[in-house]
Amino acid sequence: MIMNSLKQSGFLFSNFKAKSQTPFEKLFEIFKELITYTSGDFNEAIDWLKELDKEYVLTSEDYTMDDFIEELLAKGYIKKDLNQDGVGDGIGLTAKTEMLLRQHALKQIFGKMKRIGNGNHNTKHTGTGQSDSGDLKNYEFGDSIEKIAITESIKNAQIQGGLDDFKLSKDDLVVNDQYHQAQMSTVLMIDISHSMILYGEDRITPAKKVAMALSEFITTRYPKDKLDIIVFGNDARPISIKELPYLNVGPFHTNTVAGLELAMDILRRNRNSNKQIFMITDGKPSCLKLKDGSYYKNSNGLDSHIVDKCYNMAQQARRLNIPITTFMIAQDPYLKSFVQEFTKANKGKAFYTGLKGLGEMIFEDYETNRKKRL
Repeated sequence: MIMNSLKQSGFLFSNFKAKSQTPFEKLFEIFKELITYTSGDFNEAIDWLKELDKEYVLTSEDYTMDDFIEELLAKGYIKKDLNQDGVGDGIGLTAKTEMLLRQHALKQIFGKMKRIGNGNHNTKHTGTGQSDSGDLKNYEFGDSIEKIAITESIKNAQIQGGLDDFKLSKDDLVVNDQYHQAQMSTVLMIDISHSMILYGEDRITPAKKVAMALSEFITTRYPKDKLDIIVFGNDARPISIKELPYLNVGPFHTNTVAGLELAMDILRRNRNSNKQIFMITDGKPSCLKLKDGSYYKNSNGLDSHIVDKCYNMAQQARRLNIPITTFMIAQDPYLKSFVQEFTKANKGKAFYTGLKGLGEMIFEDYETNRKKRL
């Protein structure tokens, strides 16, 4: 009986059919993952792909790995790297592929989330704006006529006068209330210290994917927002969106203070009133740069001299109304205690998460922050 009802409702059931893919498309899906994992190293990615081919038979006599590489060149996904003399046998990624990797990362992360709806970010404040809040308010002089809720207004008039004496007055009119829409300036800090690849766990690739996805998300969905990305090890430096696929770790300690100083300096120069810092890290702060240019380093436990500097930076950010959201991708108890004190000093937020779900958590927090602040 249920099936008959569904059929009458227009539902059509059929056996599942897997999406047909060409040999190139199958290899290209794997290639996108590998090229991100290898930080844009084409030769290493192809070497990995060849190893997978040996185990899972990804190619055939009709379509070889050489055919795949030739098609990558023909489709403009890769290019030959030449020196000033026009000589060279290296292969590099094109801007087309760099953009595709950002879109791929966005699809992987954002596709797992519930769709939030179209439009720009909303704040908790209502008033003149572009997005309906879902609430109604009495009509006031200056409210747009297009926003009058006709059905509810007529219902009010009917309640007041009934059908026999139906009159629609100004007092009956209600309009759809709206959220203010605001711009947000965000700095995403990514830890590139050596611990991000220690202990047999690759933590930099998920962080890199999050950065690529977030950059694509903001530039396409919220073009008025601003995103800056910085990396921090012994020092901190800004990187462009174009550099993200090639991001890698180094033999660095964790200079959290340098990252926060640069992030706050960037946000101070920005005119947006809504500012925030997202920090992805897996380790304790272990490094400071001294005034003479030398480095003070201590990887043993939590060094009070370094930690106190971090707390001071958190308090400075709070005074500037810059909340810091920390995504700690390690589970050590003493690191959690540091993050708790750091978050308390800033009155920000902290998430203790593994690598799984990191992207979804950052995206959801980005949306939530935009609704909270004006």
